[in-house]
Amino acid sequence: MSKPLGHFTSYTLNDGSLLESLQEEYGNTFELMTKREKLFLIFAVASQLCDQAPGRCRDEIYVVGHQMNSSLPPADREGLLETLVNQVRWGKSILPLELPPME
Repeated sequence: MSKPLGHFTSYTLNDGSLLESLQEEYGNTFELMTKREKLFLIFAVASQLCDQAPGRCRDEIYVVGHQMNSSLPPADREGLLETLVNQVRWGKSILPLELPPME
């Protein structure tokens, strides 16, 4: 069962925010968006947050990403999205790796 936007964000009723506008336009669980549109927004937000995060990815993570996309069925990839979002928001992470600059 999907939870409403306010469950995950700082949105409060009648706050005049972008979140309120999104809820009015697309529903409080984004039910008025297609799956493709939701996935695009996940991509857009994740790309921007990734660009702002300190450090860089280890080379092996690119391989893991490819393996996940090429080997797992869609339901498992969707489950991984949920797992990763939960960990980004509430989990612990190692400090950014000190990797040599890219050549």
